[in-house]
Amino acid sequence: MRLERLLIGLVPISLITVLLLLAGPLRVSQVSGANLATRELHTATNIAGATTTYKITMSGQSAGAVGSVRLQLCVEDPFPGEPCTGPSGLDFLGATLDTQTGMTGFSIHPSTTANELILTRVPAASVPGTVTFVLSGVANPDTAGSYFGRLETFATDDATGARHDGSGLAFSILPAQVSVQTVVPPYLLFCVGNTITAFDCSSAAGSYIDFGNFSTTKTATGQTKFIVATNAGFGYTIRVLGTTLTSGTNTITGLASQDVSRIGVSQFGLNLRANATPPTGSNVQGAGTGTVAAGYSTPNFYKFVPGDVLVSSTSPDYFRLFTVSYIVNVDSQQAAGVYVSTLQYVALATF
Repeated sequence: MRLERLLIGLVPISLITVLLLLAGPLRVSQVSGANLATRELHTATNIAGATTTYKITMSGQSAGAVGSVRLQLCVEDPFPGEPCTGPSGLDFLGATLDTQTGMTGFSIHPSTTANELILTRVPAASVPGTVTFVLSGVANPDTAGSYFGRLETFATDDATGARHDGSGLAFSILPAQVSVQTVVPPYLLFCVGNTITAFDCSSAAGSYIDFGNFSTTKTATGQTKFIVATNAGFGYTIRVLGTTLTSGTNTITGLASQDVSRIGVSQFGLNLRANATPPTGSNVQGAGTGTVAAGYSTPNFYKFVPGDVLVSSTSPDYFRLFTVSYIVNVDSQQAAGVYVSTLQYVALATF
């Protein structure tokens, strides 16, 4: 859940506005790509230090060309594209690819490393249904514990360029006397800030948006960004809560239905699109499938109804970056004062 506060100082003739964001990422663990319904890693034995057979299974791949499959095994987390440190003792370099079903024609790419397996073929169409790869001669990590996998497909034959599909998984390496077990923890990642670099929640920054002096001849604008990702089987919703801008008993009218920006008319509204009138905002970025709700998805039209769903997904979703654009207009009768609004962005995942 994210909290942001909109503070607006109003001088006798013109109005001054500031937006406060109480940011800081909320993270509850694990990743899914765009979007593999099944992603599994089975080991014939998961005893620390053992040399064994790994079976990789995936399904739900999207249409398009696939030339390579990459499996990274990491200490840190299951998020594709994040830094990855290989577990001590893990070694794919001695592995051989024994069988493959579903999508076929693969071999082990020479750029494979101890913790990064790359399977390569001449790029060909993705095949729907279940795909499996069985490899023998893989050395398990030599230390018991939980580790993470990042399973991705690419159109290129060497796992370079933009990923085609991507998912995360988790697995455990156990002492010799303990039986095999596997855990895939649920996660919800959500962060908010005035600015966010790429898809990195640790870069979320900014507490205030200053709209400057209000004028009856110009629209004031501001922006908030947020990132969301989850492996929740039934997706997520993001709502906005709070009030329009208020100073005592005086308010700036919140747009109860979609409307264009009207200079000289009392209005407070927002949307999540790139706009030309006024020029502000950005379209959704990222490989996920989360979509903007109808009332907030039309360029140059704005709305603000507390409790409305702004963004939703009905399935696991990869990183998506959304930009919320605010507009404020005032009329000549707007009372002077300090106008304040506290907004909350609430993300809920359904597992």
